Amino acid sequence: MSSSLHALEAAALLLPPEERARLAERLIASLDRDPEITAAWDEEIMRRIAELDAGRLESIPAEQVFSEARARLRA
Repeated sequence: MSSSLHALEAAALLLPPEERARLAERLIASLDRDPEITAAWDEEIMRRIAELDAGRLESIPAEQVFSEARARLRA
């Protein structure tokens, strides 16, 4: 790892969690992506939204999902 990358990483880790998350999202979004994969995800997202809107799927609160995930990780 170059010294400038190391310094940048160290500085980024000092940011509050919300700012680190925003930075991570922007960095990931800046990477080249395969247009076919992006299109497939866009299609899947639209399908799931349509199913939610039509009442064919039930949403689960994020708090419940994360709580169950943490419990599974502890097991």
